[in-house]
Amino acid sequence: MEQNATPEIISHEEAPETGAARAAPKKVFVKTYGCQMNVYDSQRMADALAADGYRPTEAIEDADLVLLNTCHIREKAAEKVYSELGRIRRLKEERARNGRETVIGVAGCVAQAEGREILRRAPAVDLVIGPQTYHRLPSVVSRARGGEKIVETDYAIEDKFEHLPAPERKAVRSRGVTAFLTVQEGCDKFCTFCVVPYTRGSEVSRPVSQIVAEAERLAEAGVREVTLLGQNVNAWHGEGADGREWGLGELLFRLAEVPGIERLRYTTSHPRDMDDALIAAHRDLPKLMPYLHLPVQAGSDRILKAMNRRHTAKDYLRLIDRIRAARPDIAMSGDFIVGFPGETDADFEGTMRIVREVGYAQAFSFKYSPRPGTPGADMKDQVAEAVKNERLQRLQALLTEQQRSFAQSLVGTTIDLLLEKPGREAGQLVGRSPWLQPVIVDDGAGEIGDIVEVRIRQAGPNSLFADPVRSIDLGKARVATSKEEHV
Repeated sequence: MEQNATPEIISHEEAPETGAARAAPKKVFVKTYGCQMNVYDSQRMADALAADGYRPTEAIEDADLVLLNTCHIREKAAEKVYSELGRIRRLKEERARNGRETVIGVAGCVAQAEGREILRRAPAVDLVIGPQTYHRLPSVVSRARGGEKIVETDYAIEDKFEHLPAPERKAVRSRGVTAFLTVQEGCDKFCTFCVVPYTRGSEVSRPVSQIVAEAERLAEAGVREVTLLGQNVNAWHGEGADGREWGLGELLFRLAEVPGIERLRYTTSHPRDMDDALIAAHRDLPKLMPYLHLPVQAGSDRILKAMNRRHTAKDYLRLIDRIRAARPDIAMSGDFIVGFPGETDADFEGTMRIVREVGYAQAFSFKYSPRPGTPGADMKDQVAEAVKNERLQRLQALLTEQQRSFAQSLVGTTIDLLLEKPGREAGQLVGRSPWLQPVIVDDGAGEIGDIVEVRIRQAGPNSLFADPVRSIDLGKARVATSKEEHV
């Protein structure tokens, strides 16, 4: 599994107001931990519940239904969930004293991994539901409201793709001009450090027709940029409109034809699934952004073999060369694990060497943490925490230096920027560069949803600052001159 973990995200999805909601409004609070796939899943859970009259709330104390959408990638993930459930139990008891019912649910990968153990350790929980059964969520919640304790983790993964509810236009619009779209789930790679094959199941690809239909609905609601998601997204395959077997490259070309979609991205990829057609898409498809998250995890062939990565450091570097030959301006991102069992100083230096050779614009790095049930957890020669800490600090210092160098190299250049939302300060708008960095501009640059031409004037620690040049809004064909052009 290649999906990078991100800080936990609170999501309170806006659902459309239905007749049922007006008659008997119920409130749902969703807390989302982990990766982009979980963010997408939380949105789809909200879509499924909207038809039953559930409306989002940002105040957990007002929620009739509390859902924790959990992640199991990092160490102690389950313990974080149990700690959170302790706080929610007290809230449930307080609401009960006031005659108000609260249903508590645990979803996501911890739910899939822990199952009935969650009900044993946290009796206040009413339902446990795994990632492949969210299409059953409304009926599961209804049963839980009737007093039943439910564990819903058995699945045929294809059912999720078949029965996921379509998001309502109002709900999509409330989420902004960028959107995630799941095209693939599961993992067959069985890296020895990873739980995903056990929590998300085997690799399954969503049909082309479903993907295109959802992209069209997103575009009709004002979405301009779509990020395709999958545990191994570039393992996606399916029958195309021409009757041939398509890979992700062909799918990207088809999605580029959807009116209104001006930018495409995908994450997260495995090096072994980076085929010629996908590399050609980076060369030939202007709407595919020049940014690629392609994890290598380690730079030592001995450690890569122990991880069951089934590629060498040289294989990875040759692949990077091919990708950069096809798209010279592409920015590379990656994942790295330090302190995998048996990692020596020489093995770690191999990781530092591959980082220096590739030059990453962005990367995610972690200490190895044993995940119960994975082969790595039973390996000998576990690395001491102090050694892991020292190696991680050295690696992160190098990656930070590279990230800042890449950002600084953009100062003075002109880029196209999709305006996504208001900035933190009054008079600001924020968008993402083609290479995924946040870019802050004056709100006179255009409107949210516009694609504007800006010139980078400063690189901060985590963001770029830019001045507008002119609008190149492809959807509205509007032109707005910069302040300098009015002088």
